[in-house]
Amino acid sequence: MKTDIHPSVHPVIFVDTSCGAEFITRSTLKSKETRDINGVEHYVINIEISSASHPFFTGEERFVDTAGRVDKFKEKLDRVEAVAKERKGKKAKREAKVALKKQEEKERAPAKKAKPVVEAPVETPEAIEIPVEAPATEVSADDATEK
Repeated sequence: MKTDIHPSVHPVIFVDTSCGAEFITRSTLKSKETRDINGVEHYVINIEISSASHPFFTGEERFVDTAGRVDKFKEKLDRVEAVAKERKGKKAKREAKVALKKQEEKERAPAKKAKPVVEAPVETPEAIEIPVEAPATEVSADDATEK
């Protein structure tokens, strides 16, 4: 076995903070807290769940939420939903961008000369000419039949 390639192993005590169970073993982990057992100094490492408290090993059904993970998830979900309600979709963003671009083009375009306003001519009633009939000439009966 090669020397100086393996991590150093120290005596440790794993303490389950949920039920108080302690496991004395060796590990590469260290901590600032130590405890003396039978003249040997052990590093104390606190853990949240171990075989002494885990429902799978104990057969108990209980809800383990030591860090408030469910509450954190619900808060995050609420924030995401609130932001989603305020957020515009891609289509709305694109339409707003196009509208803004059109408005800028209108502002940049040179102003067109306004056509002078011409008032509509006032309609005057036209005089209706009644044709004057020529005096009727007497037509003889013979002439009328010839036609």
